[in-house]
Amino acid sequence: LVFDEATSALDSLTEEEIGRTVRELSGSRQHITVLIAHRLSTILHADRIFVLERGQVAEHGRHAELLAQKGLYYAMWRQQIGERKEVAVAG
Repeated sequence: LVFDEATSALDSLTEEEIGRTVRELSGSRQHITVLIAHRLSTILHADRIFVLERGQVAEHGRHAELLAQKGLYYAMWRQQIGERKEVAVAG
């Protein structure tokens, strides 16, 4: 299965419902699921995350591993979490 920005225009509740369904489908069958996303919460539970920069793989690993490396993924995660906090404060 390939999902290309499947949740980019969705609210967070709908995104979570779709994410749960994708995880259930991926876990119950022997196949590969590819999630392409800019919204990192979409790929949070992935077995392997590939971070691309200018068309090249810059980093790869699981969410916690990539955060621990404090590289590009970490910077993007911090930026997106910061944006959520700003929206929550403004709302």
